[in-house]
Amino acid sequence: MVKKYTSMAYASADELLFGQSKFPVKAGLGLEIGAGYTTPEVNYAPRPHAGKSKDKLVKEYERITTDTMERMIQIGAPSVVLETEHVEQMSNNPEWGAAVAHAQKTIMEEFHDEYGIKCALRHTIGDIRQDREYLQLRGDQYSTFMEAFELCAQNGADMLSVESMGGKEIFDYAILRNDTAGILFGIGVLGSMDMEMIWKDISDIAKKTGTVSAGDTDCAQANTAMFIAGGLLDKNLAHTTAIVARAISAARSLCAYEAGAVGPGKDCGYENSIVKPIAGVPISQEGKTSTCAHSDLMGNLIMQCCDLWSNESVEYHGEFGGTTVQCWSESLAYDCSMMNVALKTGKAKDLRDVLVLSDKFRDPQGYVLAYDNAYRIGQAITKDGENNYLRAKNAAIECCNIVEEGVNSGKLRLTRFETNALAKVKADLEALTDDADQFMSDNLAKFKQEVPVFRPENYGL
Repeated sequence: MVKKYTSMAYASADELLFGQSKFPVKAGLGLEIGAGYTTPEVNYAPRPHAGKSKDKLVKEYERITTDTMERMIQIGAPSVVLETEHVEQMSNNPEWGAAVAHAQKTIMEEFHDEYGIKCALRHTIGDIRQDREYLQLRGDQYSTFMEAFELCAQNGADMLSVESMGGKEIFDYAILRNDTAGILFGIGVLGSMDMEMIWKDISDIAKKTGTVSAGDTDCAQANTAMFIAGGLLDKNLAHTTAIVARAISAARSLCAYEAGAVGPGKDCGYENSIVKPIAGVPISQEGKTSTCAHSDLMGNLIMQCCDLWSNESVEYHGEFGGTTVQCWSESLAYDCSMMNVALKTGKAKDLRDVLVLSDKFRDPQGYVLAYDNAYRIGQAITKDGENNYLRAKNAAIECCNIVEEGVNSGKLRLTRFETNALAKVKADLEALTDDADQFMSDNLAKFKQEVPVFRPENYGL
């Protein structure tokens, strides 16, 4: 059963803090997420040659896990989460993923038993529901997709996640053409429909196996927009367009929790700052400590209400300070130590606000995701929370309003390119119908004709 959010879990934006959530999650070995402290979440990738056989891959993850746990003990970190994002061999061959999960959890249990470190293992299954040209969201690979979740859960994974792909075939077409309705259709409508389907099934597996149905991210779409938009010198895509896509993505990522997920949300979901005040779930975030994987324009700000603090991903290899997972886990752990001391000394809101103000006026993306404005996007979503289309549209319009207010205040400055893009997006949104059925009908007809790889049956249409 899908239960839609029509109200906010938090009474005000000022309640939002790192390390605290309305509904903490217990996972793994003594860990509680969002229960008054933050925890580093270390993310990594094996070297390419390690994927040549199951045995080589398992050995690689054993090294990764041992290195990370040893460094956490060496510096006195009280807790850690390891996130294994599946390489394609692990999800296409679920027994590979299960073997990795078992090997990792065995090592983590040894460190927990000897040193008392609180720890948990997240496995993020790859969305393998596609062939060379088409998404096959409900096709033959769906059973393998779900088997990967179940076998990992049975063999040591504590938390289950995915970066799902629903709606991406429309989004990719629309974002290259600045088609606002298409972006909304791909993320807010089709993406939400797919999320509701898969997260009911993932949550059923979690209940059956006694694991945590954690959460998703709109990496495939909103992060794509953010990366195309790039930095302050780039003009491949307006940053104002990218943040509108991000606002829409919050309505989509929320669907996981409506279908049974409980958090923590995935690290690369920058929309989590909008999702948390709606659902009250703990979230993972990444920012300045994910420069090993990508750049962003809000590296401090996005720490504002995280419960797990992540490095996104780094390939496993040697550095001067140790292996990559040792170096980045240490950086994460010290950030978490700082946040945890702020919580204990009553300085958490001061630290939160310093982090936010250091980035808030750098770019419209950070401006909208600052906790006070993120809360407003959440309110816009819950206003029509029962309707996937209307709530996504509301989020997009409120995003435009927030950016305009920032510009009018004189604190947020936009180039002519960004100003024109914002005006176009807002005009496009205001011209859209309020009739969800009409919007669906119009866009189905349009994209069936314009996008050869679009298959409505992927969404039960």
